Amino acid sequence: MLLRSVSMNRPDISPEVAEQAVSWLVEMQSGALEPGRQHAWQAWLTSHHDHQRAWAHIQRVNQRLSGLSSPLAHAAINAPASQSRRHALKLLLLLGAGGALTWGMRDQLALPPLFADYRSSVGERREVALADGSQVQLNTGSAMDVRFDSHQRLIRLLEGEMLMTAASDPRPLQLLTAQGSLQTLAGETRFNLRQLDGHSQLAVFTGSMRLTPAARSGPPFLLQANQQVTFTASQWTPVRELDASNGAWADGMLVAAHMRLEDFLVELNRYRRGRLNCDPNAADLLISGSYPLADSERILDMLEVALPVKVQRFTRYWVTVEKRV
Repeated sequence: MLLRSVSMNRPDISPEVAEQAVSWLVEMQSGALEPGRQHAWQAWLTSHHDHQRAWAHIQRVNQRLSGLSSPLAHAAINAPASQSRRHALKLLLLLGAGGALTWGMRDQLALPPLFADYRSSVGERREVALADGSQVQLNTGSAMDVRFDSHQRLIRLLEGEMLMTAASDPRPLQLLTAQGSLQTLAGETRFNLRQLDGHSQLAVFTGSMRLTPAARSGPPFLLQANQQVTFTASQWTPVRELDASNGAWADGMLVAAHMRLEDFLVELNRYRRGRLNCDPNAADLLISGSYPLADSERILDMLEVALPVKVQRFTRYWVTVEKRV
């Protein structure tokens, strides 16, 4: 889904309207409409704002299907007049419309982050203003869903990383990752949250937050200002004080303090397309410093000055850092 602002008053597309929109689309793609059917479609479209909203959205969904690899997308692009296509298109329309359906069914349908409420591409950092006055910065290759209503504020980080200044609000703010849930406490809270493979990282700058791993029973864990923690679905690591690297990306910097070169290149690779490899012989070299993310090629050049390595550029998208002999 393209980036859009959150509307507190926008209703979800109902299943009935979704079915009507999909039926019209399938009929149109089966062949040219006869004049009578064309008039009927026009009358349906203009009879209600929800019809216009559903029609505009199902067209956007249909245009994106060819770029998806999920079974749901394949069902939607094959056999235009089939029941499987009709069903898949209706699901995609409902899911893409936002709200409770998106929130509750994303995991069941393996819907890709392409359909997230907010997303950033590789190498992009994006600022998002939410309806409650909160400010979010999305790091490279990140995606999140947002659901606010009169009782609560929910955010699901699907992938990547976010830096959030959460506004003070009577409604509780809960954040979800694949490993667990977090909740801000009273007052304004500023934190950095990152979703990784098998674990998540949380750093709290101001305020305090409760952490509840998804598969762990017992009371939540309290994290205070100037603390950071890594957690899985069942446990968390010992709490540490904030280090200089947390949130530095929001200022366009990659900060390393005695970091292994291999780990440094993994971080750098998040901000560029292609493959950035590290020769095992150079993996344990240590690097420190602050590096500008806006120019990853310059960072690679700087490595050859700071460390006994050479950068082999086979193509722009296939680069290997080797130990210099």
